Amino acid sequence: MSDNVAHALAGAGGGIISMAVTYPLITVGTRLQVQRNSNDAAAYSGNMDALRKILEQEGVAGLFSGLESALFGAAVTNGVYYYFFEAVKALFEKASKRSSMNTVESMVSGAVAGAMTCIITNPIWVVNTRLTVKQKRQKAIADAGDGAVAEEGQTTLQAFAEIIREDGVLSLWQGLIPALILVINPIIQYTAFEQLKNRVERFRKLGSLDFFVLGAISKLCATSITYPYILVKSRMQLKQSKNESERYASLADGLRKVIAQEGIAGLYKGIESKLLQSVLTASFLFMSKEALFSYAVKLLIVIGARRSMAAAH
Repeated sequence: MSDNVAHALAGAGGGIISMAVTYPLITVGTRLQVQRNSNDAAAYSGNMDALRKILEQEGVAGLFSGLESALFGAAVTNGVYYYFFEAVKALFEKASKRSSMNTVESMVSGAVAGAMTCIITNPIWVVNTRLTVKQKRQKAIADAGDGAVAEEGQTTLQAFAEIIREDGVLSLWQGLIPALILVINPIIQYTAFEQLKNRVERFRKLGSLDFFVLGAISKLCATSITYPYILVKSRMQLKQSKNESERYASLADGLRKVIAQEGIAGLYKGIESKLLQSVLTASFLFMSKEALFSYAVKLLIVIGARRSMAAAH
């Protein structure tokens, strides 16, 4: 069995660790992204205000709304991504007889892996986005009406079933088009990471701190460039409003309406917490994934899914 399975397992484990560590930042960032009316009394004026209000109104548990689906999503997303990325990478290296990919090959590997990941995992993130933005305080529930009481304390499976029941199966792929366009995010991230790693490895062996720093740099570049698309994707994954001015028919329509209603600055709501979360998540992911890879190989050998190097020779 090739190493792409071991990379997938290590990536899944790294995804769980990085998601658990940074999840409160995801909650704050996501709620700011989907907030359209900043003048409402209950609106968040910024990252620190959102953090304070969530803690006051929902407690620490409010910062972890939807964590269950997020951990599952992180494991599946990173597992699928690394599986396909390493599989395509192995094909390129075998064909070129080189031990590393060039920039174009890195981008193609990232595109294939990113597209497969989006299609397979989009339903998980639709459920997670809806759970993450739920306001659990009693006042919000009372004011919202229209079945909001029944949604209090929803589990991931309950939210999943409700989305299918009310909006149909295809609604689980809401936001898929911007998500596919956002494949450019991991393309930029992993291409930058691979090229930086290759350059550093010419001079010395990389350690955990190197993977942490390289992961941070590569993700900072990717998220800064693609943030407006991330914001529109988050809004499209919510239950769509019946109000035409708040309904996004497409990615372009969403970008146009955000600019018209909230200005250019509206495209960057919550970017501070998103950048911090993305950079930390990527850093912990790359660092923990590399650390877990050897354990994943040993696990596959133990269960007989992979031969040891000694046996192979």
